[in-house]
Amino acid sequence: MEGRIWLFFGFLGHDPMVQLVVHTLLAATLALIVARLATKNLQIVPSGCQNVMEAVVSGILYIGSDVASEKVARKYLTLAGSLAIFIFFGNLLEIIPGFEPPTGNVNLTLTLALIVFLYYHYEGIKAQGLGHYIAHFAGPVKWLAPLMFPVEVLSHFSRIISLAFRLFGNIKGDDLFLLVLLMLAPYVFPLAGFALMTFSAMLQAFVFMVLTYVYIYGAVTGQEEAL
Repeated sequence: MEGRIWLFFGFLGHDPMVQLVVHTLLAATLALIVARLATKNLQIVPSGCQNVMEAVVSGILYIGSDVASEKVARKYLTLAGSLAIFIFFGNLLEIIPGFEPPTGNVNLTLTLALIVFLYYHYEGIKAQGLGHYIAHFAGPVKWLAPLMFPVEVLSHFSRIISLAFRLFGNIKGDDLFLLVLLMLAPYVFPLAGFALMTFSAMLQAFVFMVLTYVYIYGAVTGQEEAL
């Protein structure tokens, strides 16, 4: 949010890029702390943070198996799960006064989208071979290949915009929504706003994770109709 008071890191200045880096590192640190707490004293019967994170991982695997396959869900759990947890904590910073959600900056969301874009193409080429992977862009009907190939290429590049701006737009919109609530009724309505924004933080992390699985599955199997 432009003009937000930067309560805790004001000594670093007010450069937006510095704020982005600091809050990105903060979100990553929170994710690492939670991961450390969940794995510090592993127990057969989980409790506390381990119990919560096991439920999260199980949920990610279940969803990944549903939208892709169990094999893909398990193989790419590290990427999809890490993105989901990092994005969730990045989103969650928007409800804490004095902090800026890094996912409300298009530079970060575009970076995350490019990571997914480059990675699923790499995995697709590794799984199918370069020639076969490029050939599937032409579609199943050979005489339509000159038409389908550029359309498919453009559709894949549009995924970068879709991933980046969906996350950025929703988080930035939530940020502005909270600002309006704080201006209208600073002691009443923000409570409902915080609840909605927490739900939105989970939802946007969920959507990004699902699309990551879908894109990887389509790349490694060639089943673009799954998209």
